[in-house]
Amino acid sequence: MRLILIRHGQTRSNVEKLLDTAHPGAPLDETGLKQAHDLAEAIAHEHVDALFVSTLTRAQQTAAPLAQRRGLEAIVVDGIHEIAAGVEEMNSDWTAYVGMLESWSPENLDAKLEGGESAREFLTRFDAAIAEIESHGHDAVAVVSHGAALRVWAATKDPDFAAEHGAPLANTEWIVLNGSSDEGWRIERWGTRTAVERAS
Repeated sequence: MRLILIRHGQTRSNVEKLLDTAHPGAPLDETGLKQAHDLAEAIAHEHVDALFVSTLTRAQQTAAPLAQRRGLEAIVVDGIHEIAAGVEEMNSDWTAYVGMLESWSPENLDAKLEGGESAREFLTRFDAAIAEIESHGHDAVAVVSHGAALRVWAATKDPDFAAEHGAPLANTEWIVLNGSSDEGWRIERWGTRTAVERAS
């Protein structure tokens, strides 16, 4: 399956650099709404059989223009929402949150912030959501989700690419993977970087 993982458009929380991970989350701001409409054009070259979105408002708003353009239903899926910040929710200092995410490794799957979630908990629910999406049997799907969630999950699937090219995703940038949960995933594109760069 071809899996296109799209980060949502801009919100006021993004602009103010607030850790906004809880439900329902901030809506898109004026810039974010424009980004959502521009996304539908920017990704026009990609075949998309189905469109899935997280339970957070900003993801659903981002998907709406793409769904309209493609004549698709934006299907809400539990499990692909942002990694919970716990006690750091709405903090403008991301040090503890980012430090926790960067500390995660196969040997450190259970560390978490108070009220947050561990790598094991996050990967379990995101993996389950992707497996549910795969069960629909489509060749190519788009998933509108969140920056930290997409980066952490994709990096575990193709760590060789992610270690070198796994930069932060700007609003409405996307990651493309090919493969399956059973056979493994290969990253083709991460934001503006592609697998061609890996081979060079």
